[in-house]
Order: sequence, then C-alpha cells, then structure tokens
Amino acid sequence: MAKVLDRPGGVESHQEPKAGTRSPFYKGSAALAVVVLLVVALVFGIRYYLYARSHESTDDAFIEGRIIQISPKVAGHVLKVYVSDNQRMKPGDLLVELDRRDFETRLAQAQATLQEEISKHRTAGTNVELTRANTSAVMQETLSGLQRAKAELQAAEAEVAAARSRLEQVSAAVLTARANWEQARALQAAAQAEAVRANADLQRYQELYERDEVSRQQLDQVTTVARMSAAQLEAAHARVAAAEAQVAEARATEQWSNANLRQMESQRSGAQAKVGEASGRLAAANTATQQVAVSKFEAETIAADIEQARAAMAQAELELSYTRIYAPEAGRVTRKIVVAGAFVQVGQALMAIVPADLWVVANFKETQLRELRVGQPVKIRVDAYPDRPFKGRIDSIQTGTGARFSMLPPENATGNYVKVVQRVPVKILFDEPPDSAHVLGPGMSVVPEVKVK
Repeated sequence: MAKVLDRPGGVESHQEPKAGTRSPFYKGSAALAVVVLLVVALVFGIRYYLYARSHESTDDAFIEGRIIQISPKVAGHVLKVYVSDNQRMKPGDLLVELDRRDFETRLAQAQATLQEEISKHRTAGTNVELTRANTSAVMQETLSGLQRAKAELQAAEAEVAAARSRLEQVSAAVLTARANWEQARALQAAAQAEAVRANADLQRYQELYERDEVSRQQLDQVTTVARMSAAQLEAAHARVAAAEAQVAEARATEQWSNANLRQMESQRSGAQAKVGEASGRLAAANTATQQVAVSKFEAETIAADIEQARAAMAQAELELSYTRIYAPEAGRVTRKIVVAGAFVQVGQALMAIVPADLWVVANFKETQLRELRVGQPVKIRVDAYPDRPFKGRIDSIQTGTGARFSMLPPENATGNYVKVVQRVPVKILFDEPPDSAHVLGPGMSVVPEVKVK
C-alpha cells in the first residue's frame, strides 16, 4: 500500500496499486538474476570448452594386469594347501604340497640303479685290466719263471680288485632289495586301507539288506569286493614277506662277498711265489687282442648306462621337487579351486596369482588419436572409487584397431559397407601403486582423462 498526499488539503491518503502491475524493484531483481545465470553459464561453458580442447577421455576403458595360472608339473594327491582366496603372497611362498611318497620311492630306485651301473662299470674295468694281463702273460710265456710269477701276482691283485667290485655290486643289490621292500610295504598299506573300506561297505550293506533297503545282488557284489580286497591284502603280505626274504638273501650274499674278498687277499700272498707262471700267461695274452677290444666296448657301454642312470636319478629328483609348488612372484591368490585330498593332473589349474603391476587399456576413438602422445599425463577415475582419482601416463599406443586383432576381424570387401569409427587400444601406466584402502584388479571400469595441451 502506498502513501499519497492530497494536493488541495495536504492530507495523506492511501491508494491501492492497480491490479496487474509490478514494482520496479521486482523487475530489476529478475533481470539481474537472468544476467547472473547467463554469466555463470558463459563462464562454465568457456571452462568446459577450454577443458575439452585440452583433454581427451573415453568411458571404454578398464584395468588390465597379468594373471599367472598355477598348475602342477606332476600328477598326485594334494597333501596340504597353504593359502586361501585373496591372500597376499611373496615370491617363493609355499602354495600346495603333493604326496611325496611315490616320488621318493622312484628316486630311491633310480639311486640304486645308478649304484648298480657304477659297480658294473668297475667290474668291466677290472675285466679289461685282467684281460690285458692275460694277453701279456701269453706274450711272455717263454720268459723266465720270475716274469711268470710276476704275471700271476698281477692276476691275483686283479682278482682282489674284482672281489672288491663284486662286494660293491652286492651292496648296491642290498639297496635295491631294500627299496623293493619299502615299495611292497607301501602297496601293503594301500591294500590294507582298501580292505578296511570294503569291510565297512560290506557291514553297511548287510545292515541295509536286513532292513530290505538293498537287494541281494547288491549285497553279493559288495561281498565279492570285500573278498577281493582281502585277497589283495594277503597278496600284499606275501609280497612284503618275499621282499624281506630278498633283503635277507642280499645281505647274506654281501657277507659272503666280504669273506671272499678276504680269501682273495690271502690268495694274493700265495701268488707271489708264482711270478714266473704269471709271466707266461701274460705272454699268451698277445693272441687275445680282440678280447681286450670287446672288454673295452663293454666298459664303454656300461659307462653310457651310468650316464643314463644319472639322468633318470636327476629326473626323479626333479619330479620330487615338483611336489612342492611355490609362488613364482608376489601377488594375490585368486580363483583357488584346489583342496586337500584331491588328485590333480599335470597342467590342471589350481589357482591364479594376480601381481600388483596393473595398467589401464583405454579404447580411444581413432579421431581422438591426433593429439595423443606417449608420456602425456592422465587422470584416471575408477568407477569403484569416484572420489579418488589416480595419476598415470600414456605408455604406448597399439598399432592397429582392436577390431582388426579380434578373433573374427571384419571383412569390408563384400556386401554393403557402413563406416564405423574404430577404436584403438592405448596402454596407460599408473604413476604410483594404489594404496591398500583402494583395491584395484583386472577388469574394473575406469574413465581416463588425458591432458593433450
């Protein structure tokens, strides 16, 4: 309501404004608000235009990284698993351990075979020397009794060496028999476990049969399996007994060889009196040149067998080492599917390790590549952490579009052609690894913003 002075009397009077009219104050405020809005829109528009000119971005981007699949190199039962899902690992940490007993037995067999071949080689070398001595004896048969006695003495010494070599060979046989006995005991333990399981099944099926829950045929089948398991257990007991007998026999042979060696040493003393006769035998060996060559060939063949046995032992040691699977490098355990007690095959996926070195693969449009350069700074915004931007830089730009390297690249030579803007993968590296509060992993979506100017 406005005050108005009455001109004739000078008396104040009140007069209502006319309907449909506004005060000049309201008109000025509305105009000012419109101007402010236009100025703000202009400022933000200019800032967005300048930012868009100096930056390139895309929402077709994701985090990429190396995924190391952990697989066994030998087949076997899993004895123990030392890791859990998403656990951090250091290089060399033990992941999985397989049952080592079968591989230890193979290694023991390979070691025994190597010792046996070495003993054979020593015996073959002794035979070569003995043959040479006999050949020389034949050549010197006409020499004096002194020369013959010397040849006999040499032969006696060769026999002593042969007895020692036989003793070493028998000792190797003892080791072999011992390994066979340990293997028989392992088979006996397996048969014992199978018999216990079969008897438990038989007892359970008998109870079920008494309650008419299984047929007589099923009970008979389980009974047959239990009997077969019992027979196999008896056979395993017999094999263990036979192996123990072989061990005892090999030890007895070893004792006899030791006594024989002492006897050969005593005979060497008596051979000193027959030096002349041994010289004659040495002269006769001149006609046995071919026999010496055969002995050499046998020794060389056994030497090759020794190398083969060493390679087999090295292979057995390597397979034994494969029963313990270690982490190849640092990272987090992912997709662990192995459990204790499972039987795993060679190359079977047990788990995966994702190292901490991650990067971003951003698929920019080919029209955006004009301003992109290697080394340009990048602000990386991860969808999982919108309030925590990461810093990075362009590492490389792929030579070719992503579609060209796909499994079925497009062929535009036939049919109708529609031009589509292609995308080119760009690799972006993080300037610093993310902290523990912001866990990043392959496949996470990001929006990189590259400062091009």
